[in-house]
Amino acid sequence: MKNNISKTVFRISAIFALAIAFSGNAFSQSNSDDSMIGWTPELSMQFRRIQGTAISPDGEYIAYVVNTPLMEGSDSEFQTHIWIATADGSRNTQYTRGNFSASAPAFSPDSEHLSFISKRGEGDSAKSQVWVMPLFGGEARQLTDAENNVSAYKWSPSGDRIAFFMQDPFSEEREREIEEKRDVILVDQQPRFSHLHVVPMSDRISKSSKSVQITAGELVVGDFSWSPDGEEIVFSHKPTADLNVANQHGDISIVTVPSSSSIIEASANDGTDIEEPKELLHLGQVRSLVAGNGVESSPFWSPDGNWIAYTSSGSEPNLISLNDVYVIPSSGGDNRMLVETPNRSANIAGWSKDSDELFLTETIGTGRAIIGLPLRGDNIRTISPNSGVAGNLSLARDSDRFTYTWESTDKPWDIFVQGTNSKDANQITNIHAEIEIPAMGKTELLNWTAPDGKEIEGLLTYPIDYQEGLSYPIILNVHGGPSGVYTERFTGGPDIYMAQYFVQNGYAILRPNPRGSTGYGYEFREATALDWGQGDLQDLLAGLDLVIEMGIGDPDNQFLMGWSYGGYITSYAVTQTERFNAASMGAGLSNLVSMSTTTDIRDYLIEHMGDFFWENLEIYQRSSAINHIQDVVTPTQVIHGQEDLRVPIGQSQEFYNSLKWLEVDTEMIIYPRTPHGPREPKFMMDVSQRIMTWFEKYRVN
Repeated sequence: MKNNISKTVFRISAIFALAIAFSGNAFSQSNSDDSMIGWTPELSMQFRRIQGTAISPDGEYIAYVVNTPLMEGSDSEFQTHIWIATADGSRNTQYTRGNFSASAPAFSPDSEHLSFISKRGEGDSAKSQVWVMPLFGGEARQLTDAENNVSAYKWSPSGDRIAFFMQDPFSEEREREIEEKRDVILVDQQPRFSHLHVVPMSDRISKSSKSVQITAGELVVGDFSWSPDGEEIVFSHKPTADLNVANQHGDISIVTVPSSSSIIEASANDGTDIEEPKELLHLGQVRSLVAGNGVESSPFWSPDGNWIAYTSSGSEPNLISLNDVYVIPSSGGDNRMLVETPNRSANIAGWSKDSDELFLTETIGTGRAIIGLPLRGDNIRTISPNSGVAGNLSLARDSDRFTYTWESTDKPWDIFVQGTNSKDANQITNIHAEIEIPAMGKTELLNWTAPDGKEIEGLLTYPIDYQEGLSYPIILNVHGGPSGVYTERFTGGPDIYMAQYFVQNGYAILRPNPRGSTGYGYEFREATALDWGQGDLQDLLAGLDLVIEMGIGDPDNQFLMGWSYGGYITSYAVTQTERFNAASMGAGLSNLVSMSTTTDIRDYLIEHMGDFFWENLEIYQRSSAINHIQDVVTPTQVIHGQEDLRVPIGQSQEFYNSLKWLEVDTEMIIYPRTPHGPREPKFMMDVSQRIMTWFEKYRVN
């Protein structure tokens, strides 16, 4: 990959000059002790994730969000702050600071201001608001004073307004019930909706501005996009926030938007002080654009105003995940599907300047690529590197440039800038330059054939001290989903399973993509339907057999771990085979009958099983570990988050208590305050260490 960071000198603002002492990689801290020891969870946590990028309309500046763990004393949380780099790589500066996180950066259309979301203040009264400040110095100004947290926002094309959506606040009656501890929850009877609001952006208003609400009714607003003339917004919406139901619905509509002067006038006529804003009702005219049985989302208005692109599951919902790209005239009419993308799971980022091409990201095998999808024809372009993982794509509105992150198994993520008609990428950051990276276990791509003939891929990471001719303890690490995927991400970064930590301690790790994984097309992704624990398990074990046949994996030291669906496979596998020395089940499903009635995505499981459990009980029981629990002899560790709604903790409790009754060696680890996976950095570090201790107990020397 090209890395020709420019050294051009240019005039910089006071804010850039002031921050130069903090520029480049100031937030990266080397740890000589860790580098001498090798890979540890503590070292992996030093690699700060990038959570979103934004490129200025003129293509000259890139804002990006750095996620930093805070772990001193009683702290165990992630804090995000915004950095700004120039497109030639000559400057890289931290832009926001302090105790309050900042995220979702966006440049004004004239590239003179930067906005972001931040929740500043303490307690329940503090809400996430949109803030804006001059790009070249000055104080941040709170633009919105929304009654609830701002979820997402976008500048109007002229820069005179910002649209945002938020969930409706509680009614006064509900607030009283909460205050008086009479807040009984009536399941499915207390819906909350979310709506679009618009706020003026005016230099004449020194404090936060009044916003107006432009949609109403039983809508949960999702993604949205301004029309080029700023007179309308196209938005996706669902009838409910209930995730299980919402996953099966999605339509697209267009709403008219009041001008900035109209909003200010409405605020004045309301008779309230501009310094004490509140949301006003100023409904636009709504017209339906796409409605039907399929799930439509992610609308993007073309720069020429003629088209709206969006993703759709087609003529019906598809919970196994089907996202094709469609376009429809913005005035309404017949839609049409564009050429199928390789994985049929597109994530649209935006249009080309000439409105002839859409740019999107998609997983292809073990990579993640940036793709150019033509408005007409079938000439799909892969624009990003042919290997590694590209993400966080952002397009410059007025320039043929885009920015993104890229990483590979042995290179941590950085920010790159590239022309839309070029394959040459310019690396503009070196975020982890001050971290002394120890020797790494190499990762290679393996291919094998399952017993039924299906072709499978997986990533094998070797022990750091690997010597040809020697065999090593081998870990089979199963991903979630089932439509998850293992890609060529950096193996030294923070994660539930810290790969380099395991290989530092003499293990090899195989991370397969069995049938059901994304990245290999829709037919491959749906191949687990009605077949959980059957073909997928054979795919996995065939890969493990290959690594042993290669002489790398030690047949006397085989271990198994996985989270979510990977936890399910772990629980099911130990009922089917005795080959593993030990296993670790993370947030796993052990009883598909009880899971189907308690998870927050009930219909997702039912679609995979083919029907409700009373109509298809044999399939549920065949694929449930709990129905074969008497066959388990493998020592199995059980890990779960206490507040997991996706896979309720009862799934692990059923498995753990059954193992205890059977006198199979086990332990259960519960992480408090934790949903479907650790969110606190101390807990994230803890998981791999606990698994390592468990595996070492059963490792044969």
